[in-house]
Amino acid sequence: MSFSSDVKEELSKINNLTRKNEIKYELLGYFISKNTSVINEKIIRYTTESEYNINRFSKLLKNLDINHSIGIEGKNFVISFKKSEIIDVDNIEIKNFSELIKFENENIEIKIQEKKLNEFEKKAIIRGTFLGAGSINNPENKYHLEINLSNVVNLHYIENLLIEFYINIKKLEQENKNSIYLKDGEEIAKFLALLGANKAVLEFEDIRVKKGMNGKVNRLVNCQTANLNKTINASVEQIEAIRKLQKENKFSKLDDNLKEIALLRLEYPDASLIELGQKLSSTLGKSGVNYRLKKIIELANE
Repeated sequence: MSFSSDVKEELSKINNLTRKNEIKYELLGYFISKNTSVINEKIIRYTTESEYNINRFSKLLKNLDINHSIGIEGKNFVISFKKSEIIDVDNIEIKNFSELIKFENENIEIKIQEKKLNEFEKKAIIRGTFLGAGSINNPENKYHLEINLSNVVNLHYIENLLIEFYINIKKLEQENKNSIYLKDGEEIAKFLALLGANKAVLEFEDIRVKKGMNGKVNRLVNCQTANLNKTINASVEQIEAIRKLQKENKFSKLDDNLKEIALLRLEYPDASLIELGQKLSSTLGKSGVNYRLKKIIELANE
């Protein structure tokens, strides 16, 4: 299974089905997701490829005694129920969504103010939207979590809820797509924890730590490789200059300090400047060795 499926499986098993208000608000999250629509102003329809999503949605509906049917269309699972099951339901307050939503064309739009909800109800709405039409990439490949909402009003509502929980989101507002997405690993971990996907958080953070360590190792290797290449290229230039001086019978005219460093370079072509300096009869620092070798190159080019 994909990492996204694992997360949804975990969320679908969260045992809050005895708390009616949380059930109601998690359903509300499903209702305002991209995958829920209203057909002929009478039928509410939810579509998904995820078996976990459809099972969770069905359990929530059953818990509020909302009559519904489940079907399959191609690769998709479909839940359908009458609009009258949740609107203007007499004497059954928990089933009545009249004060929470309104219908805009084929979409369900949230209308309750955030300040009227407690922390658990807000989390339930966010969890419902993610289960309803959300996804998360395998963190081993890249960090990306996305929730698709049915319209821009619902997008802004969820955006404000996430801001309350100090989660920095990005958003996409287009005619046919209204999405909230996260691309930062730390923000995604906070989001998963907010939903209650504790197992997924541990797995995600474990992968994130390993990726961070691998990144540091790669940067170190790249740095060392670059330094080694620089040393090799400089050494080749220095040796060529020394050979040229020898060929042109100019080597014997060098002073003793230049002769000593030149002979060491020929003997230790892979040595760094620091290593060469330590092998001199009188130890010399990196800058001093570099000065002498540059002087040899200058003399060879005259």
